Amino acid sequence: MARVHDDDLRHGFATRAIHAGQAPDPTTGAIMPPIYQTSTYVQDGLGRHRGFEYARTRNPTRDALERNVAALEGGRHGLAWASGLAATDAILKLLSAGDHVVCGENVYGGTHRLMQQIFARLGLAFSFVDTRDPEIIDRACTPATRMLFVETPTNPMMRLTDLATAGRLARERQLLFVVDNTFATPYLQNPLAFGADLVMHSSTKYLNGHSDMVGGMIVTARDDLAERLAFLQNASGAVPGPMDCWLALRGTKTLPLRMARHDQSGRRIAGWLSERSEVQRVYYPGLPTHEQHELACRQMRGFGGMVSFDLGSLEGARRVVEATRIFAFAESLGGVESLIGHPASMTHASVPRAMREGMGLTDGLVRLSVGIEDPDDLIADLRQALDRAGKA
Repeated sequence: MARVHDDDLRHGFATRAIHAGQAPDPTTGAIMPPIYQTSTYVQDGLGRHRGFEYARTRNPTRDALERNVAALEGGRHGLAWASGLAATDAILKLLSAGDHVVCGENVYGGTHRLMQQIFARLGLAFSFVDTRDPEIIDRACTPATRMLFVETPTNPMMRLTDLATAGRLARERQLLFVVDNTFATPYLQNPLAFGADLVMHSSTKYLNGHSDMVGGMIVTARDDLAERLAFLQNASGAVPGPMDCWLALRGTKTLPLRMARHDQSGRRIAGWLSERSEVQRVYYPGLPTHEQHELACRQMRGFGGMVSFDLGSLEGARRVVEATRIFAFAESLGGVESLIGHPASMTHASVPRAMREGMGLTDGLVRLSVGIEDPDDLIADLRQALDRAGKA
């Protein structure tokens, strides 16, 4: 666990992205934080060390990443994990058997699988609800409810949770309020400012931004939660290696530049898709036709590069995802390169079909992770894919 210094919070976002947690190396003056590729540290004497004993517990490269992302989220503590799911796993380990969690129904498929197929067997109970409606959240709570877990925007239906309202509800009911901020990133949204207790990320995605590592992050402003999570980090050992931390830290330096381009291109492509006759519906909070567009404008500083659209059938979706040339057909998201995916058979295949279809996640749904290529080229690629699919 790394604690943010006050100086890290005094600057603008782009300055924090480059400098927070990253002082020049005191030994050599190297401008880039070194990769401390070590498993252990020599101690000065019995009970005397220099803050580092064993690399599972702490690593200077990991410290730098933890401070950096915590500063970007406006938190006090950052904790890095081996994956986004490892971060979610740690958050759920804050609870005890018999506790109940109210969770958004349209969370990442891996989150749903972890909750239902692992933690439910260990005594936790889960209610998956539409968190767009605060009254539905409130009705789902029981005397055993201890946590409210949401994504916003959601994967892949691009639903929003009103963070301020959910934060007030969580405080009134004394719930831990957890927000998966992977899609928005700290550049577009800061859930801690709306009352979240914990903010998590799959740092594999936009924080890293280059599709070359796997990791997770948790940020909090609460000392008690940070202390407990640091214990779990050391006790469970699901920590990233120093090379992965260095790669993510390299990525956060350009996060504001990349997110501005993802957002710009995402808006253009969503607007273009909404005019295509083959497309039955486009899911993107930046469109004025999105039912929560006003909320997105209130709690976000942009809308990002994730766009979903429905082609009406599995066959239509198959033809398009197999016809693109620049958009690569692959899992994951948030890299500089554009990706196209089919959530029903990929990221959300483990979610029961009835639940998928109930929230509109059909076999015809296609998800785009819009990269930073020339947006005219991306639109041309989608145009030729849709045209070819229509002629097949």
